[in-house]
Amino acid sequence: MQITRRTFLETTGAAALFAGLPTGWAGGVYAADGPETPKVRIGIIALTDCSSIVMAHELGLFKKYGIESTISKEASWAVIRDRLTLGENQATHMLLGIPYAATMGLQGSPVKPMIIPMYLNRNGQAITLTKALLEKGVKTPQQLKPLALEAKAKNAPLTFAMTYPPGTHAMWTRYWLGAGGINPDRDVSLITIPPAQMVANMKVGKMDGYCVGEPWGARAIADGIGFTAITTQQIWRDHPEKVLAFTEEFAQKNPRTVRAVMAAVLEASQWNDKLENRPRVAEVVGQPQYVNAAKEIILGRMLGDYDYGDGRKEKDKYYMTFFDRQTNFPLKSHGVWWLSQFRRWGMVKEPPDYKGLVDRVHRSDIFREVAKDMGIETPREDTKKETLFDGTLFDPADPERYAKSFAVHSMA
Repeated sequence: MQITRRTFLETTGAAALFAGLPTGWAGGVYAADGPETPKVRIGIIALTDCSSIVMAHELGLFKKYGIESTISKEASWAVIRDRLTLGENQATHMLLGIPYAATMGLQGSPVKPMIIPMYLNRNGQAITLTKALLEKGVKTPQQLKPLALEAKAKNAPLTFAMTYPPGTHAMWTRYWLGAGGINPDRDVSLITIPPAQMVANMKVGKMDGYCVGEPWGARAIADGIGFTAITTQQIWRDHPEKVLAFTEEFAQKNPRTVRAVMAAVLEASQWNDKLENRPRVAEVVGQPQYVNAAKEIILGRMLGDYDYGDGRKEKDKYYMTFFDRQTNFPLKSHGVWWLSQFRRWGMVKEPPDYKGLVDRVHRSDIFREVAKDMGIETPREDTKKETLFDGTLFDPADPERYAKSFAVHSMA
């Protein structure tokens, strides 16, 4: 008979032998140091950037780390927020901005502090415009500006959809429009649409453009209703995108559970970033209980094959990453950038407590613990300067100056 680790522990009572081993020890689940809450329900939205959560479940990695996982597809980011807030889900796929909005009580969020101990992906979103705009020669926000101002003057403003007001897609839309001299709060109408409903709403003429994660950018091209004006990695190379989030309360009460969930997702992230595995990822996440899209719609952009729908086709090496180039490390400077955009767009009226909020929400300390246990290298620093596509330098040491440096803003 082959003696497995489980058989060994059960028949010899030898769990005590392993008491000093780190929580992240591969396969190291044992009663004394296992997850406090083994049953974990994890929320996702129908986007390919939920892939690390899905594959951790499908590959048995949650089980490996002592987690009995249930994946719960939710209808919108507001539902994702609410189910985490209420404790119905214990962990979740989430837009970067939501934990800040929830911690601060912004944009209709009840005050419920949340943490970001790791990212799920970078890159891989896009701004899609209608074919009608393409026919008018519009590809950039600068080209869009006269049409936007003309429509505004006629009291029929152009409409752009994003997925949640403080979230990533809202910020990419705002930044892109602002770079062209368009104020997203005054010159156009910004509406909120759940990701999987973007294409259907564009088909019936509800919006002139939208920003969302894949595969809903590629789907617009396949359906012939729009084109990709710009990818988000072209706005900000290797930008942060979705995060793995927990409430602060749950994390404080269940630190081993949090680390176990993170370890499983990290291992899945490594697996996902081997390109030979991407066809399997596309097939699995495309199933109805997850993204509900054909493998062919998902896989192209997962491999960096971009058909923009306007005649351009190219190989983009900055496609969606799940692990490579320190994808998962939650840089605190990203939190500072988000708060600077809350400030820029009038979501907060006074300078926020940049350092206090970021230290509370962006928990790189937890990530470092898990990464150390798993032998994964982490950056030496928690912050870095960044330059976005308009050439504006972001220095996290002076976020107020950055927020006030833009000609287009909504500050009083």
